Amino acid sequence: MSHSIHRRHVVRSGLGLALIGAAPVLTSAKASAPVVEVWKSPECGCCKDWLAHLQAQGFAIGTIHNDGNTDARKALGMPVALGSCHTARIEGYAIEGHVPAREIRRLLKERPQAVGLAVPGMPLGSPGMDGPDYGNRTQPYDVLLVLKGGATRIFQSYA
Repeated sequence: MSHSIHRRHVVRSGLGLALIGAAPVLTSAKASAPVVEVWKSPECGCCKDWLAHLQAQGFAIGTIHNDGNTDARKALGMPVALGSCHTARIEGYAIEGHVPAREIRRLLKERPQAVGLAVPGMPLGSPGMDGPDYGNRTQPYDVLLVLKGGATRIFQSYA
C-alpha cells in the first residue's frame, strides 16, 4: 500500500513539475494573442457567441462594455450605415458585427490603411449567428473593408 501511495506521489509531483514548466509557454502564447475590446448591449446572446468564436480561434477577450455600441462606433470612425449589434477594437482597427476570425487575422497581417472591417446587420451563418440556435440557416454576406472617410470595398464574400 505504501508503495502505491509513493508511486502516486511521484506521479503527481512529476505532473505538477510538468505543468509548472508549461505555464510560461501558456502565458506567453496568451500574451501574444490579439486582444479584443467590445461594446455591446448586456442582453445580446449573439455577441457572446461571436466572442466565443474569436476566443476559440486564439483571440484574447479584453474589456467588454455592456452599455451599447453607438458611441464606440462613432468614436472608432465606423459609419452608422454599417452598424450591427456589437463593435470591437483590435490592434487599432474597428470591427463591426459578426466578422469571422479568419478575416480579422488577415486584416492584422496585411495592415491596410483602413478604419477596419464590418459585416453590416446580422446575417445568418456568420460567426455568432450560426448553428442550431438559428436553424443552421445561412445567407450570403460580405465582409467589408471600411476605408477612412467611410468608403468600403469587399474584403471577403461568404456564400
